Amino acid sequence: MYNCLIVDDERLARSELKRLLKAHPQCVITAESQSGEEALQQLASTNFDLVFLDIQMPGLTGLQLAEHIPVNTQFIFCTAFNSFALDAFELNAVDYLLKPIATERLAKALQKLRPANAGAAPHFLAEQHGILLKFGDNQRVVRLNEISRFESIGNHAAVYTPYGKSFIHSSLARIEQKLDPALFFKASRADIVRINAISHIEPAIADGGLIAILQDGQQVEVSRRQAQQLKQQFSTF
Repeated sequence: MYNCLIVDDERLARSELKRLLKAHPQCVITAESQSGEEALQQLASTNFDLVFLDIQMPGLTGLQLAEHIPVNTQFIFCTAFNSFALDAFELNAVDYLLKPIATERLAKALQKLRPANAGAAPHFLAEQHGILLKFGDNQRVVRLNEISRFESIGNHAAVYTPYGKSFIHSSLARIEQKLDPALFFKASRADIVRINAISHIEPAIADGGLIAILQDGQQVEVSRRQAQQLKQQFSTF
């Protein structure tokens, strides 16, 4: 079950989304907000699994609000404008739905969600867990603690190791579920990096973003939404 918040300044839009979500009982609407400021207060007091978020609202916009949504809370933009799609995905939105929302598009968006936290302790792969990877004509068992980065490339993920780069048929979302967040950091929709592989961080050209420089020289873009969290990873105390 997903504990959901709907944020939209238009009452009719909120009502229509609630009607559509009746076909998806896994989504339980527990709160509504008619402004970004109101939603900000609700996010501070309640743990939501999923937020449906309009973009153009008076005062705090949906894009601005998204930067304050907790990292573990998934969100889907629902908007009448298609010009914000790039910004939305830079913020790691699950999906970007155009109003009027089509039934089939909503269903596809919900299929992209990570499983909601059912209360059980997460099971992460051990550092010595072996993964069989192919390098050229050879196959090698690589331990998780040897991997510095996972990069999403289409339907595959590139795996960076001391022995070179290999590929596995898996989505980044599925990989992320098996990695201990104390050891790995999701830099963006396209990259997960090992925290102790980061040598230093630099400001990115894009406002608010960062570049993580790995010990082997790789440069990984960190999205605006993740930048503050990465800084906290390396805070003094």
